[in-house]
Amino acid sequence: MSQLSYWQDKIKEKKKLTSFNNYLKDIVSLWPVNLHKLDSKISRFPNKERINWIIKNEDFFSNTSKIEWIIYDFTKDFFSNYELLNSKILFPNVVQISSENCNYSDIVGWSKNAYLSFIVMESENVLYSYSVKDGSKNVLNSTVVSKWSQNIFSSNSIIKSFNIFYSKYIENSSDIWFSTNLIWCSECLFCDNLQNKSYCIKNMELSQEEYFSQKQIFLNQQEKFENWFSSLSKIGNNIWSENVNGNAVTVSTNVVNWCFVNQVENWRNLVMVWGNWLFQNCYDIFDSWTWWDSHDLYWLSGGWMGNNQYNCITSLGSNLYYCNFCWECSFCFGCIWLQNKSYCILNIEYSKEEWHELVDKIFSQMESDWILGNFFPAVLNPFCFNDTMAYVINDKLPKEEIIADWFLWRDEKIKADIPEWVEVIKIHDLDFINFWEEVLKKVVVDEKWNYYRIVKMEYDFLKKYNLPIPKKHWIERIKEGFIFN
Repeated sequence: MSQLSYWQDKIKEKKKLTSFNNYLKDIVSLWPVNLHKLDSKISRFPNKERINWIIKNEDFFSNTSKIEWIIYDFTKDFFSNYELLNSKILFPNVVQISSENCNYSDIVGWSKNAYLSFIVMESENVLYSYSVKDGSKNVLNSTVVSKWSQNIFSSNSIIKSFNIFYSKYIENSSDIWFSTNLIWCSECLFCDNLQNKSYCIKNMELSQEEYFSQKQIFLNQQEKFENWFSSLSKIGNNIWSENVNGNAVTVSTNVVNWCFVNQVENWRNLVMVWGNWLFQNCYDIFDSWTWWDSHDLYWLSGGWMGNNQYNCITSLGSNLYYCNFCWECSFCFGCIWLQNKSYCILNIEYSKEEWHELVDKIFSQMESDWILGNFFPAVLNPFCFNDTMAYVINDKLPKEEIIADWFLWRDEKIKADIPEWVEVIKIHDLDFINFWEEVLKKVVVDEKWNYYRIVKMEYDFLKKYNLPIPKKHWIERIKEGFIFN
């Protein structure tokens, strides 16, 4: 048997003191927040510089029986072996599983009607949003929405709530406008840090009649909505937690860095991680969630977790090492796009004894090469750094540093395909449109010369709730959910 626990302990000690910026560069930069046109397809990849084969999502998932593999070559280091396997793999242009009408979204599962959104799971009618899960519905311009929330607009960190507009850090609440840090509240405007309150404006409780009268006066001032939203507190309370720092950390213990974390213990460097009380001893993880016992997770980029995972990307299972999109697998090393497999190395299946013996040799070689515990090198990252969530969270990382570390960077603007017959209108001219329906026929250009459209599903929602037409590009709206100062 191999000495797995010995190698795991060595990796753990190396990973426990990672800086937050290195975590962003290695882990979070694997999550794009942009889409490109590549070979006539919408693609999560900006080009073929680091990905050789890109096929349509539906073709990829209809042909998962064909598995590429290579035999480990000890004349090369581990990452060179992995890169060779990676060069043979067919990658889907976007990742969508069992979803309907989600062609212009990425990382979507069991959902319907998602448009220009990312990480949408078991949800419906989601536009220009990031991380929407758990049966949520009718979510626009929002981030981190979960637990059956409905009718959410320009809001961040919303749990088990409905009819939430221009608000942040709201849980178990309804009919909330321009408010932050509310729990079990209803019918509140301009409120902060309240629990079990109703009919409040600026934290003052009013009679129902007076509340609704004043509410209507405020909601008639559409031209002020964006400024009111921008002036809200950027900080989410850390509630029911002990010894934590960060933003919106709930029901957790011993957590260092960062935001949107629920029910975890003994963690460091996290963004959008949801677990249970058995979710322990995990470091450097981005957008992951679980409903069962998970522990000992180190440097994971997405997924439904498991146990004993080290340096993995969007994988589910136990005893996984340097795996990419491996689902319900165990005891796999350096594997890509496997499902229901065990004891595999570089996608080849071995006997249990052979696997342990070979893994020992690989770990020993990695230690000799001074790369044991290192995450995948930046030359294997196929995304432009400034098109990923890493840049959304921290756009102060200098381009020169990023390029020196061998990440890709996009300098040119993404070209917008605008048909000749479509009229382009500047955001300042939106107020002069005589008939709302006319906006569906136009392309809007914002102050940064980014182009976007108003689609029918969005238009219907805006009309229903008497909301103004957004005057920022959809990526800028997603970014607002990750501004904390």
